[in-house]
Amino acid sequence: MGRLGVDLYPLRTGVGLDRVETFGRFLGGSPANVAVAAARLGLRTALVSRTGADPFGTFLHRQLKDFGVDDRWVTEVAAYPTPLTFCEVFPPDDFPLYFYRLPKAPDLEIHPHELDLGAIRSARVFWATGTGLCAEPSRTATLEALRSRAAHADGGGTTVFDLDWRPMFWTDPDEARPYYAEALRHATVAVGNLDECEVATGERDPEAAARALLASDGGTVRLAVVKQGPKGVLALAADGTRAEVPPLPVEVVNGLGAGDAFGGALVHGLLTGRDLEETLRRANAAGAIVAGRLACSSAMPAPAEIAEALARGTGTIGDTGGPGDTDAAGRGTLPERG
Repeated sequence: MGRLGVDLYPLRTGVGLDRVETFGRFLGGSPANVAVAAARLGLRTALVSRTGADPFGTFLHRQLKDFGVDDRWVTEVAAYPTPLTFCEVFPPDDFPLYFYRLPKAPDLEIHPHELDLGAIRSARVFWATGTGLCAEPSRTATLEALRSRAAHADGGGTTVFDLDWRPMFWTDPDEARPYYAEALRHATVAVGNLDECEVATGERDPEAAARALLASDGGTVRLAVVKQGPKGVLALAADGTRAEVPPLPVEVVNGLGAGDAFGGALVHGLLTGRDLEETLRRANAAGAIVAGRLACSSAMPAPAEIAEALARGTGTIGDTGGPGDTDAAGRGTLPERG
């Protein structure tokens, strides 16, 4: 549930947008990318979001269907255009984002009374994000969905709160913190990088942040996953299980979609009963593969690609998933770098 838009990525990397003349167009938005990543791994996925009543919205519906994501809960908002996101690509670690979501993004116009709470409660995994809390009515709708899941939990469902901190959507971290705390009261899994954990808990040390997430008011969080970038990922479970795995080496092309690929693989591991360390290794591999490609949604790996990356010990496999010529799976080849 949450952010959905169009990503416009430059077909020339290593230069600023002022010098780029051509772009590739992709489905984007972190929750949407997670849904695509999970679908690529064989799961049945659906998205709750909204688009503008415009050709870009039509494109996103077509993309969701092509990726195997159920779009029945993605509806139109006539008042606002479908948002666009541009990025600049300066490998290996500089990828500035430029969000065009004014006067307001349609995905922030999700209203509580429009939610299909029956479908939300019945999902084996429900994934919500911090960005959905940044404005009304999406804030109330997101919290209502999380509360409904918690109130009807039968012990078999997983509710993931992706901290998903985007500072440009908030006035400051202090504004966000109470809403993050409320969301965590109803989640069973919390996922975030060090910056996001600091916003949510005030802790930046990975171990302390994970423990703070587990200790969130309400005590429902059973698993805390802290992404540490080049230092790998740490996960702590409420039962004391701990796993920390290093990253998979990769020649980075675009790091923006790696976390979403990680999320899709994390969900897959939780649903298929893999142990925590194996789940993290596979999720790390998925993230590394996408970091080695230019695109995000269309670059999400299939199971065989994750297995190949783990066997090789590197996330650089196959094509590089850029917006040039595409193969039958929707992945592309990297254009010549600028």
